[in-house]
Amino acid sequence: MLREATIYSENLSPRDSEWLHLLLGDWQIIADAAHGDLVLWLPQNIEPPHQFMSVAQVRPSTVHTLFHRDMVNKTMYEDLVPHAEQAWSQKTVKKFSHILPETGTRTNTCMVPLMREERVIALLTVHTELFDARIPPKVELMCQKFSMDLLQMVTRGAWPEFTAPVGSSRGNPRVSDGVITLDAEGKVLFASPNAASTYKRLGLKEELEDTRLVDKTRELIPCGEKADETLPLVLTGRMPWRGEVRANNTSVTFRAIPLRRPTALGEERYGAVLLCRDVTELRRRELEMMTKDATIREIHHRVKNNLQTVSALLRLQSRRMHTEEAKQGLEEAMRRVATIALVHETLSQGLTQSVDFDELIQRQFRFAAELASPGQEVRTVLEGSFGELPSQFATPLALIINEIVANAVEHGLAGQAGTVILRGERGHNKAHEDTLRITITDDGVGMGDTSIPASDNAGSLTISNDEGLGMQIVRTLVASELNGSIRWRPAEPQGTEVVIDAVLVDTGE
Repeated sequence: MLREATIYSENLSPRDSEWLHLLLGDWQIIADAAHGDLVLWLPQNIEPPHQFMSVAQVRPSTVHTLFHRDMVNKTMYEDLVPHAEQAWSQKTVKKFSHILPETGTRTNTCMVPLMREERVIALLTVHTELFDARIPPKVELMCQKFSMDLLQMVTRGAWPEFTAPVGSSRGNPRVSDGVITLDAEGKVLFASPNAASTYKRLGLKEELEDTRLVDKTRELIPCGEKADETLPLVLTGRMPWRGEVRANNTSVTFRAIPLRRPTALGEERYGAVLLCRDVTELRRRELEMMTKDATIREIHHRVKNNLQTVSALLRLQSRRMHTEEAKQGLEEAMRRVATIALVHETLSQGLTQSVDFDELIQRQFRFAAELASPGQEVRTVLEGSFGELPSQFATPLALIINEIVANAVEHGLAGQAGTVILRGERGHNKAHEDTLRITITDDGVGMGDTSIPASDNAGSLTISNDEGLGMQIVRTLVASELNGSIRWRPAEPQGTEVVIDAVLVDTGE
């Protein structure tokens, strides 16, 4: 509903720009209450006659829009310019009728000068459709008065207030959700039908009008239920804050907008408007998501514990083996299980199903090199960045790196001191898919005359029976889990380089 261009003008100070951005964050309220479209205009030159350019617009969510085409970065209509010059020079609000050139629709237009420190910095226009004579309902009249009260505050720079909370937290109330007007003492002057229905769901049996809202709300809150300490200031309209009430299995959010008028002593609060919204279903879904996240984290934690138990059992069993081949096989199985457990441990500590692979592999990389050849002096170097990876890619990738690093230490370095380098590079292919290139390099004895065939996921996956289990695991995981290819080549000046190109396509499985 909001369309905005970059706000810039030589007439604006940094604080002016900040205030205008605050206004753009909240002017949907004015559009919904006024049942009209709003456009923000900035002058392109300092001295009159001004040339005004639109920099932002917002459409109402309570009625249809009058501007079916984007109004941002447009020059002001010629017949609006005289009214704009008057509003700018006289520093007063101008109301007049206007016919939109695109549609021929006659509208009521309100030209509002926006002032900061006694100087006009911009203009705001409110465009509402001009209907035939009719008697508007009470709620519409109340919203129109509320919008004009806000516009009077806006023209003085008194709203939005810098002390008001910013942000777009879920459940913020809107004009269409419910509106309550209060006097200076917090007594209800009017409650829209939606607001009255919201209070009925909270458990209120009588009407809201002519009651102190904070007292009635306090009676509805169950004993022992903790209420926000700032809630009385919100429900009396004294501060431009937000609060939430839970009663009768219903959750309602409130937003207070104090109404002020200028006096000899400064801005005086003479009343307030409260926006309220029933967010019961929204909070229920949030609770379900939190419960689901906690359950998933607990599952990952238990899987990690079970895998660590399996790894420990494999270690105990390997100690009972009498042949070196059987002992080595169990130790390799133990290392693979420990690698999977490390991924689940990382997932159990976060709120998402993604893994910061750089943090995970930094430990795993060093761990794999140490386990492959205890006592051998091996230096590990991690370069580049892997970034965030979904768990469906993190687990097979960790296993693949574990196998290749172990192979580089055991066969590439062949008992000698050396260095293993792991590098990750994120990118995109011609189909605009996320890709990841993994390069593992050692400075060992190299491949010699041996040629290791490459493999990919395009039907050329061939696994020879002469290859070890580790190589078969690597080829299978690269093709089936990473949608990628793997190849071996000599490194310069010596050693072996393994290059894996993976396509990170989330299948949703």
